[in-house]
Order: sequence, then structure tokens, then C-alpha cells
Amino acid sequence: MSLSSLLQRFNEPETLKMAKLGRELRAKGVDVIDLSLGEPDFDTPVHIKEAAIKAIHDNWSHYSPVAGYPDLREAVCFKLKRDNNLEYKPENIVVSTGAKQSLANTILAVVDEEDEVIIPTPYWVTYSELVKLARGKVVEIRTSPAAGFKITAAELEAAITPKTKLFMFSSPCNPSGAVYNKAELAALAAVFEKHPDILIISDEIYEYINFVNAHESIAQFASIKDRIIIVNGLSKGFAMTGWRLGYIAANPEIAKACEKLQGQFTSGPTSVTQKAAVVALTTDLRPTHDMVKEFTRRRTRVLELIKAIPGINCSEPDGAFYIFPDVHSYFGKSDGTQTITNANDFCMYLLNTAHVSSVMGDAFGEPNCVRFSFANSMEKIEEGFRRIAEALSKLK
Repeated sequence: MSLSSLLQRFNEPETLKMAKLGRELRAKGVDVIDLSLGEPDFDTPVHIKEAAIKAIHDNWSHYSPVAGYPDLREAVCFKLKRDNNLEYKPENIVVSTGAKQSLANTILAVVDEEDEVIIPTPYWVTYSELVKLARGKVVEIRTSPAAGFKITAAELEAAITPKTKLFMFSSPCNPSGAVYNKAELAALAAVFEKHPDILIISDEIYEYINFVNAHESIAQFASIKDRIIIVNGLSKGFAMTGWRLGYIAANPEIAKACEKLQGQFTSGPTSVTQKAAVVALTTDLRPTHDMVKEFTRRRTRVLELIKAIPGINCSEPDGAFYIFPDVHSYFGKSDGTQTITNANDFCMYLLNTAHVSSVMGDAFGEPNCVRFSFANSMEKIEEGFRRIAEALSKLK
């Protein structure tokens, strides 16, 4: 069978691949502890679920406008003003079936063949693959744990060429947990001021999961706001991964372009989810704050556990719910049967020996690292790292 060459341009997300392998082992009766997926292990808050139930009874069961219901787009504007002091109108907002679709819409709307897209490493696995889908060229800026996995203004300037079309990043970052403060964002904004043709995607999906400071958006800088596309959604901050609701805030031209694309792909997001999202974005944030308190507690414990394992260097994440340690000291070691040559081998060794799933850093642009999620119960986290330490102690 001859399939489209499109499929050869990009790879399957390693995050989903590792989750799939874990499920396959579980199906065989193996007790696998999942430290791979980026999904809060909390239930959606009750008041949001009740809003969805009401929407069902009120017969919100028909097609919605492609860009989302007007009241939801107003709710997004309300949230951006309340939480970020950013002024947007409904015409700036497009609501999609998850933030991943929001990213896909935006990249396909603005990137042409051979356009360069600058992405600091490490980055979420889908960024580079969406650029490849659009036939763009990924330009990586390598970061380091010593730099907090963040780029400087000088590094950004050095990466820009006449072909640069887009810069994209996340803060808080998946997978490193890096969080840019206002001064750091201001320095990047000053560079973009000198390059008026470059667009910026600011992925703020982990906005609420911040352990150090109030969230800062690069869209706060008026001189470049019109070129910024904020991407956000409900999955992480509201424990609504399965509800599939993301959105962008952008200038009307880009918003209309994303709406045009979405009109051919999916049309409007699920009607019931949209009605629940209005309540999520405009009412009580206490469940979100409670969830972050628990993530903070787990973060402290995970850092204690990982730092107790010899040969692993791990920086402290300032946001999100991952640690991203450097494990390259284990490369070349063997338990007598399996030899670890890279991060992929390391993850597969942990999966098959310790029965703990993780994600190799290659997928995020950092081949010496591995991502562990602490979006799991404290009991599972402690048992998972006990198994990891035991398995790694066998490597010589």
C-alpha cells in the first residue's frame, strides 16, 4: 500500500509511545508505574463537571461556531485580563480541540516551506514535528542545566537569520520546568523589537503550575504584542485532559487564518466542553491552587529521591510537573545482559527492569536527559524511584 509522503516528515510522539509500551506491559499483568505522561492525576473539579451536566440537560448538543461559542471567547478574554492583565477581544480568540490543535493551527497558518523556526531546547516533543509538517526548518538553541534551561537575548540574536519566521517556547517549560521571569522576557522582547517580521508562539499551558513567582507572559510587552500568539488550555491547570479544550489569543489576521484551517479539520470544539470551560475560566480557582500545593509537595520529595541516586544530575524545576535529569553518566554501563548506550536505552531499561515508564530526552532535543513526571500519587512516586534506584544499582 502506498501512503502519503507526509507521514515520513515527522515522528510519533515519544510521550505517547512510552505510554503505549507501558499499557502493553500492564495488559500482560506487569505492575508498571507511569512517570511518563503529562497528565494531572486529579479529577476535574466538581463545579466544572456540574456545568457540563447542566449543558447536556440544556441541550447544548449541536455544532458550535468554528472559533468557539461567543461566551467562551469572552471568558478567555476575562481570564487573560484577570490573570495576566492582558487586553484581548473575542475576535482575537480561537478555541480548539486541545492546545495541541491550537499549536498545529498556528504553525500551519504562519510557516511556509523553508521558513526557519527557532526553538530553545528542551522543548515539547510536538513543536519540532509540527514545523516539519509545515515543511519549515527547525533551528535549535541549546540550553543547559547551568543556565536554568533558558536562553539569553544574545543567544536568540545569534540564531536569527533572514529566513527566521517564528520563535516558539513554553514557560513554564515542558520538560525542564524552566520559568522565565519578567526581566528575562523583557530582554528577549528587546531582540524581537529589532526584528519586526518574526512571530512568537508563547505556550503557557502550565501557567498555573508555578513554584517560584507569579506567571509572566511575553505578551505584556506592547511593542511586540501584535506578533505574539498565546497558546493555552484547560488540560493542566484544571485537570481536564480528556475534555480537549485549548485556545489562542492573537492578532485578528492570525486568528482568522487559524479559524479557516480549523473549519476544514474539525470545526468547533465539543459543545458541552465549551460550556464547562466558561465556568472553569471565570469562577473558583481554589481547586487549581490546591492541586498546585500538592504538586509542590511532590516536587520537594521527587528532588530528594532523584538526588539520592548516584550519577544523576538534576536541576530544580520552577514550574510544570516534571524533572529532567542528566543521566549520561550511565551510558556505557551494563547489568551483564543489557548495555545502556543512550537515553532511549536508559528508559527502556527502566521500563523492562524496574517497570517504571519515563521519556527519553532525545524527543525533547536533549539526548543526555530523561523526563520523569510527578503527576502521580506520592505512593506511586516513592515506589517508582525505589525501583529506579534498585535497577540502576545493577549497572556497572
